[in-house]
Amino acid sequence: MQMTFRWYGDGNDSITLKQIRQIPGVKGVVWALHDVPVGEVWPFERIEEVVKQANKYGLNSDVVESVNIHEDIKLGLPTRDQYIATYKETLKNLSRFGVKVVCYNFMPVFDWFRTDLFKEMEDGSTALYFDATKVHSLSPEQVVKNMKENAKDFSLPGWEPERLKDLQRLFGLYKDITEMNLLENLTYFLKEICPIAEECGIKMAIHPDDPPFPIFGLPRIVKNKEDIQRLLSAVDSPSNGLTFCSGSLGVNPSNDLIDIVNSFSDRIPFAHIRNIKHFEDGSFIESSHRVEDGSLPITSIVNALYKNGFSGYARPDHGRHIWDEVCRPGYGLYDRALGAMYLLGAWDTNVLLRDNLLAKKPLHTV
Repeated sequence: MQMTFRWYGDGNDSITLKQIRQIPGVKGVVWALHDVPVGEVWPFERIEEVVKQANKYGLNSDVVESVNIHEDIKLGLPTRDQYIATYKETLKNLSRFGVKVVCYNFMPVFDWFRTDLFKEMEDGSTALYFDATKVHSLSPEQVVKNMKENAKDFSLPGWEPERLKDLQRLFGLYKDITEMNLLENLTYFLKEICPIAEECGIKMAIHPDDPPFPIFGLPRIVKNKEDIQRLLSAVDSPSNGLTFCSGSLGVNPSNDLIDIVNSFSDRIPFAHIRNIKHFEDGSFIESSHRVEDGSLPITSIVNALYKNGFSGYARPDHGRHIWDEVCRPGYGLYDRALGAMYLLGAWDTNVLLRDNLLAKKPLHTV
């Protein structure tokens, strides 16, 4: 497992590469060119700039998250081919700098969704929160307005400004789009993209829907094991993979996260590992990565990845906002650094057990 850390770039992140470099075990940054409008080719010079910045601190830039998908591709409009062509050019440019994985999603309108970005917890920290009742009582425009006002002057990752300028128009375009239509449009995209990705040595790793159920009537197609199997089977390419996200898939208690890891381990080049806490009404909050603080079997997930020979990239996902840190919602330094250490500790326990069993030695005791 290669530990990474998401970074939003100079001038766009409260966290520096120097600070990331000081987190033990973190070897690379997960990055993107957030200011390049969706549908445009990522310029070679801009990619080179980020790669050089990371390399200066001994960090790799092997994982990109995300090269966003233009809405016309998701909708299957006639204009999709021109946007697929530019996507291919971006992949070619990324491959020239050794990028190995591109995480992306196919969620309509919203890349992710929460109702509160700084919900206070019992210990005084704050975290991303999804209020199931509020989602049913408010309009999309109301919730988006609240989120943007509460973002504390930080941009919301994946929320392209141009996509959110006219929500009513977008919702109208999706009015007659079914899950099957959306899957067909994703399959069309992957059939075009995967041959290029294979040539470039890049794994396309789709991120599950967050949350993994329909909201505001929008279709969702990466919600559970059945959806994942259907998607990976639709385009049987080594470049058609999954970003395993425990926090997204784990929102639905019916999803067996260990079974999903075991079933698709050979198609998981990237993992987001985080914990959440469920509430009886369907609401949830981002907790610390520690098993006891949430509802997900985080250490068992790490164990399953280890047992399946996982050699891909992982990152601690959303963290709480602790120790009075002012940061992008869900993406502070402190709690994610704690999360990275927790995940590496779980991984190292497996390594220690393996080494002692191979040597037939008892574990060291105090």
